[in-house]
Amino acid sequence: MKAYIDRDGCISCDLCEVICPEVFRMADDGLAEVYVDEIPEEVEETALEARDSCPVEVITIE
Repeated sequence: MKAYIDRDGCISCDLCEVICPEVFRMADDGLAEVYVDEIPEEVEETALEARDSCPVEVITIE
């Protein structure tokens, strides 16, 4: 699985990083970013929870 963030819509709430720091972090510009190529299998469920919890729905997981 891979995660993507539409950074243009990110509101810097930090929720994705709080829920799944193994996949998401806040970049130097204050916006969330994905910093792994593939979501590790052991955190797939928390990555999906982060996607579902995003208040502006800018996270996609495929």
